Amino acid sequence: MTTADRFRAAVDDRDLAALGELFTEDIRLYSPVKFTPFEGKPMVMGLFGVLLRTFEDFRYIGQYDGASQTTADGTESPSVVLPFRATVNGRQIHGIDLLHFDDDGRVKEFTVMVRPQSAVQALGEAVLAGLVADGLLPARSDH
Repeated sequence: MTTADRFRAAVDDRDLAALGELFTEDIRLYSPVKFTPFEGKPMVMGLFGVLLRTFEDFRYIGQYDGASQTTADGTESPSVVLPFRATVNGRQIHGIDLLHFDDDGRVKEFTVMVRPQSAVQALGEAVLAGLVADGLLPARSDH
């Protein structure tokens, strides 16, 4: 079973512990709801906890195995693209997860792309609220 297969199974089962085994300690997750990446396994695991609660009817609908691609740190790594569908606060979301793997087959870089714009906004609001509720981000101040 490949890392991508194990990742899909962990998401389907909403199994955070299984997901954690697939990530490098210095994983970076590039999200459509935040300009800078989420960095490090503790933060990415916290984000996945929020995402698994936020997405409704989440399902992967395919898989495209890619050749080596250059990651943000300039290294070449094997990759896979996982298209998905989901609902967030009544908004239908279409998206892809792009996973880059290290030499041991663990996920070292993760990019999420989502459409349409209204879904990105709904997802951003829901994820921010979840991250604040879980103490992973400070509450915004309107001062």
